[in-house]
Amino acid sequence: MKKIIALTIGLVLLSGCNPTVRIETPSEPIRIEANITIKHEIRIVVEKEVEEMFEDDEGLF
Repeated sequence: MKKIIALTIGLVLLSGCNPTVRIETPSEPIRIEANITIKHEIRIVVEKEVEEMFEDDEGLF
């Protein structure tokens, strides 16, 4: 008899723990802020190398 009462109380307690999942849209729009810095170091290095190549071979063109 005690087992039945304990089992009933346990089932009642477990049935109260009903997990819910809610999917809601945010009230404010999503903001994406990006600070982007683009460096042109590669282009400068290549241009210097090309200029040096033209200076070294003046009869190239």
